[in-house]
Amino acid sequence: MSTLLEQLRQMTVVVADTGDIQAIEKFHPSDTTTNPSLITAAAQMPQYQEIVDETLKQANRDAGAGATDAAVLSLAFDRLAVSFGKKILQLIPGRVSTEVDARLSYDTAATLEKARYLISEYEAAGISRDRILIKIASTWEGIRAAEILEKEGIHCNLTLLFGIHQAIACAEAGITLISPFVGRILDWYKKETGKDYSSTEDPGVQSVTTIYNYYKKFGYKTEVMGASFRNIGEILELAGCDLLTISPGLLSELEGTKEQLPRKLDPAKSMDMSIEKISMDKATFDKMHAEDRMASEKLAEGIQGFTKALINLETLLANRLSFLEGTSIIANSAESIFRTYDLDGDGFITREEWMGTDAVFDALDIDKDGKISPQEMGAGLGAALQLAA
Repeated sequence: MSTLLEQLRQMTVVVADTGDIQAIEKFHPSDTTTNPSLITAAAQMPQYQEIVDETLKQANRDAGAGATDAAVLSLAFDRLAVSFGKKILQLIPGRVSTEVDARLSYDTAATLEKARYLISEYEAAGISRDRILIKIASTWEGIRAAEILEKEGIHCNLTLLFGIHQAIACAEAGITLISPFVGRILDWYKKETGKDYSSTEDPGVQSVTTIYNYYKKFGYKTEVMGASFRNIGEILELAGCDLLTISPGLLSELEGTKEQLPRKLDPAKSMDMSIEKISMDKATFDKMHAEDRMASEKLAEGIQGFTKALINLETLLANRLSFLEGTSIIANSAESIFRTYDLDGDGFITREEWMGTDAVFDALDIDKDGKISPQEMGAGLGAALQLAA
């Protein structure tokens, strides 16, 4: 019998939720997705230090004399995201998602400017825009920016998606792909109710299933990519989804398990379902968003978490740039990052406090107890600190 991963690939496009090129080489995903915390993890590895150093030095030169540190670091992050994207595209047949700065999530014009710049960087390197997905938060403003970009032939991945209203708005805007966050929805309900959920009862699984069936029922072309998984049970319940983005740890578990995998999501079955169609405008979106406390809280929390991840990456890049220039260095990046996430000051970072990317949390949580200690954070960022010291 073939492995669960092999069977899953027969019905779903498997995407690697990692910026680690070695993990991509191991699992051979069709597509990949990256964001600041994934790039942070990859950039700490010695094998990628040359990419980081060359990108930093070139950004510093291109920013010009008198440029602020913020301007240099912003340029460096964009260039670094594209640099990793280019390396990844050499290893996969499909697309890579590259994220717009989360701090621009409520600014349509700024999102457009950033997305066009990222595409220009890829195209300058000879990479077609058809191989890039611009990753944008699923705010009303972000969806409007993505609608314009899609008309320009710039394809988008709308992330931090938790509610059916966000999904419908994306489909009506002609977005290429959405990334509903399964695990984060489950986290919210477990915290809210105190209950444990089986995979079939999992609220995140149910949310993605509802979105998938809605799209297939009404013939929308927008692809559904389930994301942010807590266990392989969630993944198996979504077998047949258009795409699933999965962390290296869960990919290994799927690869190491041999049992029958039935298809759970099927467009033919969706067509026979009785589903009410909803027309989406801003007033309807705002009303549904306000009424969906989970979606409202998780979207705001996710933007905050992605922003923190970007700030942390900028801190690490600032350290490295200072080292390359032979100037002063920001002290103790691991300690600074730990304090950023340890919201209640109890000496541990829980998954809820982390708010960054799940794959990075899992990598830092060495003993798998569901929380990150200062020692684990230090070990995870040790390479970067040693390079900056």
